[in-house]
Amino acid sequence: MSKLSYKDAGVDIDAGNSFVENIKPYVKSTFDENVIGGIGSFAGAYALPTGYKEPVMLAATDGVGTKLKLAIEAKKFDTVGIDLVAMCVNDLVCNFGTPSFFLDYYATAELKTDEATDVVKGIAEGCKQSECALIGGETAEMPGMYSKGDFDLAGFAVGVAEKSEMDRVSLVKEGDVLVALPSSGVHSNGYSLVRKLFFEKLGMSLEDEFESKPLKDTLLTPTRIYVKTFKKLKDKIVALAHITGGGIVENLPRVLPDNLDAIIEKNSIKTLPIFDFMSKYVEEDEMYRTFNMGVGMILVVREKDVESVLNDSDGYVIGKLVKGSKKALLV
Repeated sequence: MSKLSYKDAGVDIDAGNSFVENIKPYVKSTFDENVIGGIGSFAGAYALPTGYKEPVMLAATDGVGTKLKLAIEAKKFDTVGIDLVAMCVNDLVCNFGTPSFFLDYYATAELKTDEATDVVKGIAEGCKQSECALIGGETAEMPGMYSKGDFDLAGFAVGVAEKSEMDRVSLVKEGDVLVALPSSGVHSNGYSLVRKLFFEKLGMSLEDEFESKPLKDTLLTPTRIYVKTFKKLKDKIVALAHITGGGIVENLPRVLPDNLDAIIEKNSIKTLPIFDFMSKYVEEDEMYRTFNMGVGMILVVREKDVESVLNDSDGYVIGKLVKGSKKALLV
């Protein structure tokens, strides 16, 4: 009987080493002056940023969900990494944290270096858009754990906030105005319903035309990253909510005090064509509980600052805060 190797069991160490070499230039392109060391150590190192009186470390973790299934079926791997970073860093800024560094976890049945390299290129691009460093990650080749061709992604972002700036809810007041920042598309939640509707109920394919381009291009549009907008408008933002799973109605109340409601004018929301299309087949309440509906982030702003915020962003007013009981109401 011949002796077995790790490769016989489905794990190719040489492919892993080749992958690491492939991604080095993309990872290094995200480094800033606080990164200590390079790639290949047992842990990434990052110096604490200076300029804070009482620095607090914040962390957020997430994945991409079943949007990955579409990327695999479309054989398009260069955008889901942006989604991964976006889902983490957009949460960080909601606690007034500035992203510092990011780490990823890539798990697959069989490591295909070209596909994995495209994924990490996307992660690096997301980090550059977020102005944070990709200081490490883990690649796991696990035959038997995943179906052939499948992979999964997870990641986490770490940032820094000034302790005195973190409690945003206590600053929110009656009369504050709600400003919507547009989403780039479906972002990275609700894809189990997306897949059920388009490919099971309607029998469509990723190559079918939608809005004059293949449907896959619309569905795989990466999640918008709001870090630079946050940094630009920070002094004029009272609070902000990242609109992900649960939609506006479940995410916006997270930044409201117990005695206020958010009144959202539905007619003011600039929904995207993809949501208008899906609304023909999905109940309105379900749409608003599942999807962002074209609003990726909502800012709470003092009335006196609204004009300035609108001038310095692509935001638009969708509502206001009134006395109530911590609800987001669509009218």
